[in-house]
Amino acid sequence: MTWFLLILAIVCEVIATSALKSAAGFTRLGPSVIVVVGYGIAFYCLSEVVKTLPLGVTYAIWSGVGVALIAVVGWLVFDQKLDAAALLGLGFIVTGVVIINVFSKTVSH
Repeated sequence: MTWFLLILAIVCEVIATSALKSAAGFTRLGPSVIVVVGYGIAFYCLSEVVKTLPLGVTYAIWSGVGVALIAVVGWLVFDQKLDAAALLGLGFIVTGVVIINVFSKTVSH
């Protein structure tokens, strides 16, 4: 259940962050509601996850995967370009998350 909640937190955060652009500074109601509800669900799920997983590991996974997914959303949905440096940096983030999950004894599997 912990990993499901972490995945749900990541998905909700990515949806909420993606809606920020459309919310236009919270001047558009629909996207603004998506932002608030998405972040609310994401933070609730995170609060449940940190009861089981260490805070630092939880945050590293949540933020790392979130950053990578937001970059993909920006590229696919908003036609934002990613140069070689951005792709390399995102690769390092994903590599870090994999290392934590595969090799760290801090994370209980």
